[in-house]
Amino acid sequence: MDKFEVYIQIRQLLEQGFTKTAIAKKLGISRPTLYRYLEKSPKEMAEWIDSTKTRKKKLDPYKNLILSWLREHPEMKASQVEDWLKERFPELKVSESTVRSYVRNLRKEYNIPKESSNMRDYEAIPDPEMGKQIQVDFGETRQKTPENKTVKLYFIAFVLSNSRYKYAEFLDRPFTTRDVIRAHENAFRWFEGIPHEIVYDQDSLIVVSENGGDLILTKEFEQYRQERRFNLHVCRKGDPESKGRIENVVGYIKRNFAAHRIFTNIDRWNENAIKWLNRTGNYKIHNTTKKRPVEVFREEKKHLRPITKELTNQYLIPVSSITRRVRQDNTIIYKSNRYSVPLGTYNKQRDVYISERDGYLYIYASENGLLIAKHKISNGKGQLIQDTQHTRDRSKGIDAFLETVASYFEDYELAKLYLEEIRTKYPRYVRDQLHMIFRTIKRAEQQEVIDRSLTACFQRKLFSATDFVDMVKYIEQQRQVYITKNDKQRNVPIKPLDVETESIFYITTPQRDLKEYLTVLEAETNE
Repeated sequence: MDKFEVYIQIRQLLEQGFTKTAIAKKLGISRPTLYRYLEKSPKEMAEWIDSTKTRKKKLDPYKNLILSWLREHPEMKASQVEDWLKERFPELKVSESTVRSYVRNLRKEYNIPKESSNMRDYEAIPDPEMGKQIQVDFGETRQKTPENKTVKLYFIAFVLSNSRYKYAEFLDRPFTTRDVIRAHENAFRWFEGIPHEIVYDQDSLIVVSENGGDLILTKEFEQYRQERRFNLHVCRKGDPESKGRIENVVGYIKRNFAAHRIFTNIDRWNENAIKWLNRTGNYKIHNTTKKRPVEVFREEKKHLRPITKELTNQYLIPVSSITRRVRQDNTIIYKSNRYSVPLGTYNKQRDVYISERDGYLYIYASENGLLIAKHKISNGKGQLIQDTQHTRDRSKGIDAFLETVASYFEDYELAKLYLEEIRTKYPRYVRDQLHMIFRTIKRAEQQEVIDRSLTACFQRKLFSATDFVDMVKYIEQQRQVYITKNDKQRNVPIKPLDVETESIFYITTPQRDLKEYLTVLEAETNE
């Protein structure tokens, strides 16, 4: 029902003797709205309605952008639209209700229904006292890359149970126990203190067994817990309500931050996650508390235990607070020598953390963070100590490097043809492709293996380094099986499988191209 129809009905109901309160209730409008309508004559009402249709709205300049988001992601929430607008246009000042109303009207005007999703219900429980509890849980998301590929990301999330102040950290691989410990340290620094209790799910990185309520923790995590002196509460199976706050946070991160966002690299992703926490995750008014987590946190952090010392556990190499400036050539200066860091570090960050131990220099991206370089300390002066993995081989051009790799094969000309095909297929990544093949050649046990792999790849038109690596592994596996059979026939003792040098440990199951099966089936059909 449009506004003019409501106006006509109000007039009709008044003539029938209804009170204004009854009319407002019957039509589902507020009394101020009813009074505002009654102040206008029919002509004034029509003119006012026409003016609202042509009135310029604050978000009109962003209409096409918002429409593109809604059409591509129909399930997108208005809260995420607001966050994306503020991320791209920091100067934009707009209220949540304005965005919600604008998005609702766009959906109606352009027929973009919102896809619903089933949400889990949780039982309300009282908030613990300030500084007492942090809840922790893990999550996973699948994101698209600029090349439209899908990558799986893993994250750990923390939330202070009273203020709802949050922290999150992502990895592009599954977490290990050491990753979990490092994430805890980063979270404690984010919260500026340590709680008295941490609530977890039954995760194998932390808990080995419930043991009838007497928890058995993984060795590393138990050492860490004792050193940081906090209590654990592990939720029983089928009891997510006891950690409902962090369950909601995990869902919030997926829906509001991660949903529909394009993944480029893990460092930038984590940087954007921190910006999102400051801009939205910890700033927007919480639906339950009706307060901004960042404002309540200012009081709650006073109740956390202070971080009084660095860790000394053997699984975390202590990192000093000493920093070094990353130079433009991706090196740092230490005791009059230059030590390399991975190529591209200078463009990502200008400062790194260092620690010296047992004659080695350890270089970290952050305090107790990711180890990015390790060098044996030189006693000289003015030297460049460089890890070959930190740079590409620029001593040769691509042509010379290609010829060098080809020279390791018996059939030099065939190898050159094969490598040229790879160069044509991967012009931007040819050096990486050649490096991968070169490393595989160096690791191969027999010259016969790499030559057979070359011939097989060329015949099957498998022109990529990964295909070559897989073929080498496959032929080594076949060769191992053949040798084992002959050894059995000669009653020669078979080498046990627990020998670490066995190449079979590094074999992956080969996958045939579907075309090979189709060829066989067609041949049988023709017969």
